[in-house]
Amino acid sequence: VSRKVKYTILIIGAILIFILFFGRVLINPEAIGDKVAIIEILGVINDSEQIIKHIHHHRNNTSVKAIVLRIDSPGGGVAPVQEIYSELKKLKSKPIFASMGSTAASGGYYIACAAQEIFANPGTLTGSIGAVMQFMKMKVLYEKIGIEYQTIKSGEYKDIGASQRNMTPAERNLIQKTVNDVRSQFIQAIIEGRSDRLTRNQIEAFADGRIFTGKQASEKMLIDRLGNLQDTIAHAAQVVGIKG
Repeated sequence: VSRKVKYTILIIGAILIFILFFGRVLINPEAIGDKVAIIEILGVINDSEQIIKHIHHHRNNTSVKAIVLRIDSPGGGVAPVQEIYSELKKLKSKPIFASMGSTAASGGYYIACAAQEIFANPGTLTGSIGAVMQFMKMKVLYEKIGIEYQTIKSGEYKDIGASQRNMTPAERNLIQKTVNDVRSQFIQAIIEGRSDRLTRNQIEAFADGRIFTGKQASEKMLIDRLGNLQDTIAHAAQVVGIKG
């Protein structure tokens, strides 16, 4: 075998060894260095499963030193919002920062309160602290087109909110108590996240469903800083000592 062929074989062998041992690092960039992870919470929140999977993935990834929540959501169902918030609050080993996009209202703001700092753009729409339940009333329409309901129920409130009849005062009172209870849970979540910046009385004053721009929310201490996603990532990296 000529010397040239030997050199060629050696070079090919070296390349194969390099690929074998270092290929995984090149293919999988997550294996390189410390990083800030981004979890996106977008649109109406009807389910928590995928977001919680991302939370657990980044919790177990030792290269992830901080998490940024990118929130662009008007809110959603109470239970999935609370499930996401609860899992974030359990993540005590890594700092969490929230970055608000166009909208982070109602449940979107609820989740943001799990972060140690909240960023928003000046024109972000946020707030909407509280809860709402709506029922469609179609009694008059049904009467016009000749539809009549026959209801058999096991208890007084089993068909509460039925569209074919008017709501009774007792039913309205019961629903109002339910909505008020959810509002109280929302306020408690804000207190847990921001008690060093806001008193309960201050939060109660804002918890009437009104919305704020990011600038207004900053003035009222509902958020911490004005800035975009890149600002939030840069700040998170600085806090945990990631350079570059």
